[in-house]
Amino acid sequence: MKVDGGINGNLRNAGEQAKELEAAGYSGAWSFETAHDPFLPLLLAAEHTETLEIGTSIAVAFARNPMTLAQIAWDLQAYSKGRFVLGLGSQIKPHITKRFSMEWSHPAARMREMILAIRAIWDTWENGTPLAFRGEFYTHTLMTPFFSPDRADLAGFGVPKIFLAGVGELMTETAGEVCDGFICHGFTTERYLREVTLPALARGRAKAGKTMEGFEIAGPSFVVTGNDAKEKAAADSGTRQQIAFYGSTPSYKGVLELHGWNGLHEELNALSKKGGWAEMGTLITDEILNTFAVVGEPEEIAPELHRRYGDVINRISFYAPYKADPARWSKVLAALKSA
Repeated sequence: MKVDGGINGNLRNAGEQAKELEAAGYSGAWSFETAHDPFLPLLLAAEHTETLEIGTSIAVAFARNPMTLAQIAWDLQAYSKGRFVLGLGSQIKPHITKRFSMEWSHPAARMREMILAIRAIWDTWENGTPLAFRGEFYTHTLMTPFFSPDRADLAGFGVPKIFLAGVGELMTETAGEVCDGFICHGFTTERYLREVTLPALARGRAKAGKTMEGFEIAGPSFVVTGNDAKEKAAADSGTRQQIAFYGSTPSYKGVLELHGWNGLHEELNALSKKGGWAEMGTLITDEILNTFAVVGEPEEIAPELHRRYGDVINRISFYAPYKADPARWSKVLAALKSA
């Protein structure tokens, strides 16, 4: 199993963070689109490392268009010498329309077409295929040599892999059909992964005439641990609030309902509209916490993650709101990677 860490958007220390992750034994590093652009830190990460895989988890796809995504992914793949993964996500309608002022409609179908358009653009640049992509949402039919990158940029490693994040079945099925991997949302339980996510991915792969072989699944996981009681309490509180935040989102309601926690989404959603963020965390019971998160001493984390996900997930990263002791955490990484 590959183990990935995170890089924040602060350009002052992104390169050093990546260097530290590589030295600590992490397989990869993901950037996130929150308060900062997700792509810029990865350029610094590539510059300061040699083997660390880098990727976006996620970049908001619908805030951009296929051409801009194809170009920046091509450049990061070239500069990192084949270590870049383009991880995309849809976000939710209010953010796309109100924060980014972009169009929103039929998200799964739009995402499928966007990824196919990116691949068509790469095919033009890599193989000289005339650009003639015409879809319902995107049309790309013009490419001249002046605007085409040198195909030698990617010699020896080819175009980047594309991963897609999702929770709902339609988006998950889309990932199986047109992507190289899937990023499980942190708001995913073992049961939801096995009963909903994996069948949807398999359906998508079947549509494309493919099996699950070679398809990667990345599984971000909540972890509640620490070096002392204070750190554990902080991790516990922070994780409950994060679970509550996701649980208040209508798109993720199905995860709660699968486990029989009917009505919880409505309570969380109502509190979120009042700004009751701290109170929301108190609605996350121990049962809910232990279902979403692995809770225990650092030495207990790897065995439990393997028990839950070892036969289905290829790589894993953590939601961990605490500072892990390097000596103890290195053993966790080694145990995960050895499986």
